[in-house]
Amino acid sequence: MESLQEISEYLSPNTRFDVKVCALNHVLRVTATTDGRELLLKLPELLIQLVIFVQDSCVAISKCAAQILVNITGDESGTNAMLIISESSNSTESKSDLVTQEPSQNLIKVCLRAIIDKSSIMADLCCMILSNMTRPFHLIDRMITLIEQSDYSWDEILSVFTAKQYNTKGDKLHYLGPVFSNLSRSPRIRRYLMDRHRCVIQRILPFTEYSDSLIRRGGIVGTLKNCTFDTENHVWLLSPEVDLLSYLLLPLAGPEEFDDEDMSKLPINLQYLPETKTRETDPDIRLMLLEALNQLCATKVVREMLRKANTYLILRELHKWEKDKNCLLACENVVDILIKTEKEIGLDNLKEVEVPSAYTQMFQKMDKEFISNT
Repeated sequence: MESLQEISEYLSPNTRFDVKVCALNHVLRVTATTDGRELLLKLPELLIQLVIFVQDSCVAISKCAAQILVNITGDESGTNAMLIISESSNSTESKSDLVTQEPSQNLIKVCLRAIIDKSSIMADLCCMILSNMTRPFHLIDRMITLIEQSDYSWDEILSVFTAKQYNTKGDKLHYLGPVFSNLSRSPRIRRYLMDRHRCVIQRILPFTEYSDSLIRRGGIVGTLKNCTFDTENHVWLLSPEVDLLSYLLLPLAGPEEFDDEDMSKLPINLQYLPETKTRETDPDIRLMLLEALNQLCATKVVREMLRKANTYLILRELHKWEKDKNCLLACENVVDILIKTEKEIGLDNLKEVEVPSAYTQMFQKMDKEFISNT
């Protein structure tokens, strides 16, 4: 603690450049450990100075400060500390600060400013910070409020993410994918994504097949899975206006050939796939795709849409190929629903079924046994 306090004295704006860089690198090393990060949280003035340093014109200083904040926000306690600082500064800073580029103590504003700036060399690090800060579920609403008060709209942020080679300095902005995934756990963001009067969710659908970045791809698949939580939107999501089913099934499809009758029932994007077609390589992403399909099985009308689109055919072949036990179980859960008749199911909305806790525990135990014994 004393060492950090001594170091913090060398992190004032008037400190000589080389001393300042040396001090920042020492703090960066300290934040590599949990104990070091906890010590740093006891020095709020130093945390504020780090946010200001992220805006420094010197690359060596701004990047090191941002790396430190990536480490700090990796812990929930660190995220909460930076939220408190951002919220307190947000009430005192004027909107003119964004225009004059005066240093801000609001980390969310600072990160968004860097992300929106096409020439910023801090964009990727700032995306990582926001990805960390949006991860704790109970802090999401506070993050959303700060983002909406930042003078940057959701449309602007989405446009940055979906644009081809937006950043002129080479930053890829892939970590905006997890940011959207984290935020879409909130109904507030899902309402924006699924606003039927504007084209939002349609703009991110192609990223389910984005081969250049697992981070971006996984983030968008997670976002789409979260969108399937809202049963009232299921029919619209599967309508030609969105065609979500095609984007969920295509990463799960392989190069298998089917007879013409079966092929004709598949969504058009899944018909006559080339011999070079490969399935999603990451099991976590495959699991999210299968969980999204499971969510879509909630109501009778959508289950019938899934059957009519020959969803079972893709899942049958996936099951033959799949090696991951969690994915196998998730695949079987969807198939078990689709192969039943509606008379056998006997319910319109499966989400309205109240399962006694004893049965829930039994089913969870069965799932664990399946995964461990497969």
